[in-house]
Amino acid sequence: MSLKDRFMFFDGAMGTMLQREGLKVGELPESLNITNPDIIRKIHRQYIEAGSDVVITNTFGANELKYSNSQFLIEEVITAGVKVAREAAADKLVALDIGPIGQIMEPTGSLSFEGAYELFKKQVIIGEKAGADLILIETMSDLYETKAAILAAKENSSLPVFCTMTFQENGRTLMGTDPKTMVFVLEGLGVDALGVNCSLGPKELMSIVEEILKYSSIPVMVQPNAGLPRYDGEKTIYDIAPEQFAEYIKTMAEKGVRIFGGCCGTNPDYIKAAVKSLQGLKPADTKPKNYTSVCSATETVILDGSVKIIGERINPTGKARYKEELKEKSVKYIQAEAVKQKEEGADILGLNVGLPEIDEKEMMTKAVKAIQKVVQLPVTIDSPTPEVLEAGARVYNGKPIINSVNGKESTMEKVFPIVKKYGGAVIALTIDEKGIPATAEERVKIAEKILKRAKDYGIDKKDIIIDCLALTASAQQKDVLETVRAIKLVKEKLGVKTVLGVSNISYGLPNRKLLNRTFLSMALYAGLDLPITNTGDEEIKATINAFEVLSNIDKESKNYISKYGKAGTKVNQLNKEESNFEVKNNNLDKDLKEIIIAGIEEDSVQCTKELLKVKEPIEIVNSYIIPALDFVGEEYESGEIFLPQLIQSAETVKRSFEVIKKSILTSGTSNIEKGKIVVATVKGDIHDIGKNIVKVLLENYGFEVIDLGKDVPIEEVVRVVKENNIKLVGLSALMTTTVANMKKTIEALKESGDDCKVMVGGAVLNKEYAEMIGADFYARDARESVKIAEEVLGK
Repeated sequence: MSLKDRFMFFDGAMGTMLQREGLKVGELPESLNITNPDIIRKIHRQYIEAGSDVVITNTFGANELKYSNSQFLIEEVITAGVKVAREAAADKLVALDIGPIGQIMEPTGSLSFEGAYELFKKQVIIGEKAGADLILIETMSDLYETKAAILAAKENSSLPVFCTMTFQENGRTLMGTDPKTMVFVLEGLGVDALGVNCSLGPKELMSIVEEILKYSSIPVMVQPNAGLPRYDGEKTIYDIAPEQFAEYIKTMAEKGVRIFGGCCGTNPDYIKAAVKSLQGLKPADTKPKNYTSVCSATETVILDGSVKIIGERINPTGKARYKEELKEKSVKYIQAEAVKQKEEGADILGLNVGLPEIDEKEMMTKAVKAIQKVVQLPVTIDSPTPEVLEAGARVYNGKPIINSVNGKESTMEKVFPIVKKYGGAVIALTIDEKGIPATAEERVKIAEKILKRAKDYGIDKKDIIIDCLALTASAQQKDVLETVRAIKLVKEKLGVKTVLGVSNISYGLPNRKLLNRTFLSMALYAGLDLPITNTGDEEIKATINAFEVLSNIDKESKNYISKYGKAGTKVNQLNKEESNFEVKNNNLDKDLKEIIIAGIEEDSVQCTKELLKVKEPIEIVNSYIIPALDFVGEEYESGEIFLPQLIQSAETVKRSFEVIKKSILTSGTSNIEKGKIVVATVKGDIHDIGKNIVKVLLENYGFEVIDLGKDVPIEEVVRVVKENNIKLVGLSALMTTTVANMKKTIEALKESGDDCKVMVGGAVLNKEYAEMIGADFYARDARESVKIAEEVLGK
């Protein structure tokens, strides 16, 4: 079905319709494909009659993990789902629906990238074999999981792939991805359409949709909820009527959205109204956008005229300590350097693990994962070996820079397919079979050749970053100016971004810093966008700051004044003095806090052991660990960091606690735990990601958590609370159908006579819901649950 001259409509909510049909609490909705296909067929047909072009199979949660205890095999569930959709669809399209797995991905959780990929792969293969026309990956909140699903779809089927993520009111997904990052990563991975579903009502989604449209070069898809939900004591009600829903859909269409549908709370009336509202309206053209970008899971760097820096120090050349750690398969140096270069102002981290005596492919995979645990800066994956580049790109969470390709035909044949498959940007060296050309003009010719071949592979020139190669002035002095000329010509003739390893210029000469910063000034004036340099060199950074003032990039010199004016100088000097004081006095207090904030688990073990030599365990907890966690919590609440970093800091604390508890057992000191808390996902609800996150944070603030798991019977919650004299219970629900069981659980706890408080949380809840069902507290996120626990059980 062509999108060229018309809008495309998917259907609306399946869960909402199944509830109308009497879906039982706790019943796996996808099992109805087998036990009662007539209901599913009826719902599909109602949506088709309302105007849907595509029906979505009832397979949203049909993965092997969720159906591990089901009487039905996953092959049976998915096959039956596609079959009943196909029977209802007639000449309409059938979309294989794939939702999130329901577990937290590494490094935040335990589900590996490879494990997620295999689960999605099975769904894709079964769905295509059963006769689906396209694949819809939807309601994703983790970009890493989304990448695994897309790769599984692209590598194991020939079907078009549409993908939508779900965003919170702060404009980011649960795991911290913002709309533009989603666009660049998903577009790079080759999806046919992208966008947003679920999340919020159409009114609340408008700003997110506008952001997606600003950056997307492919069709945008939106499936909003029927407004915001509220619980009336018996059922969930949404606050937007079909006619209002349709008005917002029309506004989105006028802004450029081409594909629509509905999510929670919508029904055929909503789709019918939306279809009617767009009659006579022609879709806006989807125009290519010209952004050169690189992304982590939560941060995007766009080469937009201002100078961006790639930190060069995670490279074994000339670094004996790093080489030894690579041989030992250690990532301590890598993580420490990643954190340090971020603090120094790196925009992107260069990563090279190349040593002839190690398994570089294995180490690259390990290093990429290690960096992603402690910082959220984008990464340049650097290796001369295509297999190593692919290994790093595959497990990377975001859109990397791949370093590198060159003008050799054999190299382009190996590297360009990797760039295309994983959606990265790529550094292109102006060297070919004849070596590095002497003149700027010849280097430009190689750059032109690379761009032409990249286009043959479907790679846009906006994702090619040209390196005109800095040669050493000590050996090839006459070629220095040719590099500068080449940069200028590449910018003028080809209109692409440029990168350069600046410090190569000074090798073998004295006072290298002077040569480096002078050469950098020359290259910046010629048009250099992305210097690869030492972020610890203050003179290099000062040169960049000065250049941006003089070239009118730093408007009104705001950045320059903030750094070098009286206030900035005073702050910088204060920070420097504090740093020196800490080093001279070996201040472990500061060190442990920094380790926790950065999330470097291995260092927390050693530092805690050192602290235990001079301080009591409870003092370490109260004076060091808790303040660090509080700082991280405040950063999370202010939007400076996101859930993965919050959890990583908590996991780092966990390692520290293990050392402390071992010391307590050895010394016979009293327990440091603050109190016991029971957490559970209520009866009928099989989702426990949120509950698991809460558990991690509570434990690392010193609370003992009794985790009852998911789909927990009411009487089980009451029994455990009574037997353990629990004073605080945390209940979770993600499905609107299980809010009633949450209410019944709260009532049972009150009726049992136990003197306990109840806090509740979950995607379908809000403060009003919590009050209506009798909860004592509403925890909007894991951080809030810690505050509630401290209030109830005392610090």
